Amino acid sequence: MKTLLSAFCLAAAPAWACDTALLLTIDVSNSIDTVEYRLQADGMADAVLDAEVSEALISGQVAVAVIQWSGVGRQDLSIPWRQLRSVADVQTFAVDARKMPRAFVQSDTAVGDAILFALDQFADAPNCGRQVIDISGDGQPNAGSDTRLASRAAERRGVTINAIAIESMGIAITTFLNRSVITRDGFVITARRHLDYPRAIREKILREVSRIFG
Repeated sequence: MKTLLSAFCLAAAPAWACDTALLLTIDVSNSIDTVEYRLQADGMADAVLDAEVSEALISGQVAVAVIQWSGVGRQDLSIPWRQLRSVADVQTFAVDARKMPRAFVQSDTAVGDAILFALDQFADAPNCGRQVIDISGDGQPNAGSDTRLASRAAERRGVTINAIAIESMGIAITTFLNRSVITRDGFVITARRHLDYPRAIREKILREVSRIFG
């Protein structure tokens, strides 16, 4: 009887094709200059190539996509969904991240709109056990939808929002992201200026795909 019950439980459990659908976003609003954009794009590429991160991504067959965002109506799916099943997949993603042209310049900061756009992209994502949006930014919104309402919309759909706060003075952006952007199961990693972004994104992705939450 116990064996039959165990077999039933295994059959009833979902067999996910991948652990996590991870949607990485890059802030390209007016506050981001050319050097800071490159730090974000190259930092993302370096993070996935890190041996520990790469191993975790492949082990979980993680699906990834990349959005660039700035003001109202300015969101771009720069790298569509793909699963990382091999070292070659990870290397190809890193190359594409480095080659990715900047989508927008001279634009406002609409974090809420970025979240809502990101939520729509999961309609085309692989069937994964978790859905995660990463919001990366160095400023508070000055345009667009209410960020708290957008975050609550993500929670209702079972989507986690994590974030990287790129700070230049104090912890104002970290505080804003903690209060108004991340979901209740999400977290914020603080980067001390843009030069610290590569370290921060490596730490964040590893934490996400290694299934260490909170």
